[in-house]
Amino acid sequence: MANLTGFILLGFPNLAEKFNIPVSIALFVVYLISFFSNGTVIALIISNRRLYQPMYVLILNLAISDLLFDTVTLPKIIAKYWFEDASISFAGCIFQVFCAHFLGSFDSYILLLMAIDRYVAICKPLRYPSIVTNRRTILFCCFFWCFTSLIGLVIALLDATVPYCGANKIPSCYCTNTGVLSLVCKDVTLLKRLTFGIAMFVHLLPLSFILFSYGVIIKVIISQNDNRRRAFYTCATHLCVIGLYFIPRIFVYIANQVKLILNDDINVLILCIYSYVPHMANPIIYCLSTKEIRRTLKNMAKRRILMKTLHLSVINTVTK
Repeated sequence: MANLTGFILLGFPNLAEKFNIPVSIALFVVYLISFFSNGTVIALIISNRRLYQPMYVLILNLAISDLLFDTVTLPKIIAKYWFEDASISFAGCIFQVFCAHFLGSFDSYILLLMAIDRYVAICKPLRYPSIVTNRRTILFCCFFWCFTSLIGLVIALLDATVPYCGANKIPSCYCTNTGVLSLVCKDVTLLKRLTFGIAMFVHLLPLSFILFSYGVIIKVIISQNDNRRRAFYTCATHLCVIGLYFIPRIFVYIANQVKLILNDDINVLILCIYSYVPHMANPIIYCLSTKEIRRTLKNMAKRRILMKTLHLSVINTVTK
């Protein structure tokens, strides 16, 4: 067993050096979009009591999770391309593994809760206020924060206690369970099967119910004439984001399990797609496109304009 003190993140390992700057700028822009869009959603919901509703509580939790995930993973890989600082400590890498599985799992269950919320709202509208309450929603969110943190902790502890060889280069943008286990000295087939089972439980089970609920929702929409086009558009955009989140993840886990060899750069690209694209899209699709949020933003803009006008009028009065 080698006494590893850290790892080297390779990012896109076979990428020509001339593409380093475009890739780093793209990752930086992704982080900025995610930071400001999710940050805006968090600030809007926390500061506006009218948004203290079950759906917005779920969106708030999703935004917090996405912002934490991107903050833990993106700055390090951006530093690799900008400052050639590709090294990450052993503890830092294991912490990234913990966060990746903790927050990734949490997103799955929040998307499940959001699908349940939409299912009840559309299919059982009269019972919605009694079934979906703020108290119940907050309790479920707290439960999944705790439950998924345990999942992340188990995987991180398993990765921290296995013996590593001399190699310490991880072909990825952040430390993943798969990337870390590829550097282990002993046979970890059983450990890989365990993490695969956890991944299928965390992702495949919620996805199955999400698809079922949206299937029922679409069936109900078809039977109605009011706002059919708008409802279909909403469902389609939701399903696109859900597909981007779940399908590449499940594909990667299955490919690793059946030992399907993919190009390292393709692997990293898929990782970036399912890790970061939904985080940029979620605030727009689920929150910033809703009428209530648009109304809140308009009211805030009007108040700012009014305050600015009053401020200027006071200054003019004083100067006169």
